Amino acid sequence: MKQKKQHVCLFRVFVVLAMSLGMIADGRAEINGEDELVIRRTGENCSLDPNCINRLHPAIPPIARAKQGQTIVFETRNAGDLDMVLGTGEPRPGTPPDRAVVHPLSGPVYIEGAMAGDVLAIELVFVQPGNFGYTILSPIGLLADHFQGADLRAIWKLTDEVATTDAIPGVRIPKGAFPGVVTVLPSSEELGTILRREQELLEVGGAVLPPSAVGALPSSVCGPEGAHSDECLRTIPPREHGGNTDIRFFQAGSTIYIPCQIDGCGLAIGDVHFAQGDAEVAGTAIEMDSSVTVRTRVLKGGPSIRRGPHFEGGRELLDIPSARFYATTGFPFKDKGQVPSYLKYLKSDRVAPLRNLSKDLMLASQNALLEMIEYMVWRYGLTREQAYIVASVAVDLRIAQVVDAPNVGVSAILPVDIFVD
Repeated sequence: MKQKKQHVCLFRVFVVLAMSLGMIADGRAEINGEDELVIRRTGENCSLDPNCINRLHPAIPPIARAKQGQTIVFETRNAGDLDMVLGTGEPRPGTPPDRAVVHPLSGPVYIEGAMAGDVLAIELVFVQPGNFGYTILSPIGLLADHFQGADLRAIWKLTDEVATTDAIPGVRIPKGAFPGVVTVLPSSEELGTILRREQELLEVGGAVLPPSAVGALPSSVCGPEGAHSDECLRTIPPREHGGNTDIRFFQAGSTIYIPCQIDGCGLAIGDVHFAQGDAEVAGTAIEMDSSVTVRTRVLKGGPSIRRGPHFEGGRELLDIPSARFYATTGFPFKDKGQVPSYLKYLKSDRVAPLRNLSKDLMLASQNALLEMIEYMVWRYGLTREQAYIVASVAVDLRIAQVVDAPNVGVSAILPVDIFVD
């Protein structure tokens, strides 16, 4: 990749906690030679950036066109689109976190030669981190019920190799950078299916974020006065067309396969993480601004991809970043009278009296994670909140088995070499 044209000036104000040496230019996109298309990040936030969207809809127009095989560099904003002054760890005035703007995405890009029904192969070539990142305890975390009212924000200093934070001294997190969101635009037919099924779940009390025009971009399509203000999809959940998968194996060297649902596909990328444990258990990873370099190719008559993206890569992407590890396990046990929050919408009178649920991987995951948090508190002297953040950025949840009914098993794996003090 040609680096010399990518780092040409310093941002005076770094966008969202992670402002980096950027490729600053006016305009919607720029071609550096025949083989590199750069999707520029401009303006202090997504609403001031013509290359930025935070909703998904087939009517959103492309901001650039790319040839197959052409190198595309996406300059991205972090998940919260928060503006931060370099080195202060404090938000700029007037830019508080706002769930309405999650996630700012760079794109969409029209891939020439791609037609609805094709498969788009996206090769991740390089992920350049910013200088700063952040992790917070989110209300969507796996243990939100166990950390109600807890408040801890870690501001990470990033290098090309590791992340460190004053909030958790003695911990160094190795770089494992990847985009949390890689998506194409849904077709009108698929959009209708998604809206209907999510509305059905919402009506019975399920966890759903329905379309909202507040803060929606592009405003001409998805905003309060937009042509499709009640149809644009939020970016929080992943779906058949990709989206917020948060799969940490989407690192440089991997290839992602997503079904094109509209002509040109409409490729968009964002929510880049410096590092993340499997499951992103606290609701956030190390969120950062970044630049992501990809190449694409179109597969005619490719594999049938109907339930979610496929991906491939070398075995090095599956390794934990440590020579040694410590692991805990979890099974679907609970206290009598307890109803896990994720089951409350079912309003079943059978759950509360039980002390063992059958084949419940969610409950087994929570128990494995609680064991790991208690271990880190005991072994390394962390607070519960610090341990929860470490788990979100470094601990892997892996399925042990799903056949030994009723007690399926989950392991939480901690790479112990991250503790340097």
